[in-house]
Amino acid sequence: MLPTLRQMQYLKLLSEHGSFSRAADACYVTQPTLSAGIQELEKILGAPVVDRARSGVILTAAGQEAVRRATSILAQTEDLVQAARGAGQPLAGRFRLGVIPTVAPYLLPRALPMLRDQFPKLRLFLREDLTQRLIASLKAGSLDAALIALPYDMTGLDWAHVEHDELLAAAPANHPMAMQDKVDPASLDGQDVILLEDGHCLRDHALAACGLEPPKGLGDEESFAATSLPTLVQMIGSGLGVSFLPAMAVQAGLAENAPVTVRPLATAQSSREIVVAWRAGSSRAAEGRLLAETLRAA
Repeated sequence: MLPTLRQMQYLKLLSEHGSFSRAADACYVTQPTLSAGIQELEKILGAPVVDRARSGVILTAAGQEAVRRATSILAQTEDLVQAARGAGQPLAGRFRLGVIPTVAPYLLPRALPMLRDQFPKLRLFLREDLTQRLIASLKAGSLDAALIALPYDMTGLDWAHVEHDELLAAAPANHPMAMQDKVDPASLDGQDVILLEDGHCLRDHALAACGLEPPKGLGDEESFAATSLPTLVQMIGSGLGVSFLPAMAVQAGLAENAPVTVRPLATAQSSREIVVAWRAGSSRAAEGRLLAETLRAA
């Protein structure tokens, strides 16, 4: 006998919720039904997959390995179902797209009306999050594709190009940078550089483009960091330091109402690549490429 997809789904939900009752609620069955399914799975595998404790459910080593493999199997099964439903109808039905915060507010307003017009049967579900969490969700099968920025570790993923987004230097309006046509990255060394907080890929892209080290403050911690691009612009305009902004955000009006000077960088490597990524081997690869093509046009 082999495990059923339902049993694997029970185990996956049990690992996510840590409780038989919450896992049962999540898959709309009774707790005895879910418990019986887990017991049957253990008989088939010939090993316990969970330890039942007062503090909750703890996966055994066999259970952790089973969840890892079940997650991949369930994701491929979901791909199969969606591919069958959308056969001959690209970008029709549900499509779960993750988008990083430094792209979502600036590209999507232009792209969504075009997607609605070209693919009226598309039901797009958007999730905005940091790159690391989006890729984890993509590999786990809870997203179909993700709109992210490279360079980034893309092991196990395929992707299609959308656009190159130039990084621009930004400073308070009265900064000497305002007198320059282009800014030499070396001239920023030693200045108070404000970046997005750790976890935003734009932070790493900006540092790499300019060959700068992460800014340090007292106790080897940064003196200032921002949680979002609008906050970063306000901090720059208040005279707290200089930073970098993506061109797509500036073109969308990010810095229009702040006393900020924006200038291009005098380097050939001052851009990030925006791509649509999906799991390698996914049946939705063709839709991922079509989505990237549509976003390129937007």
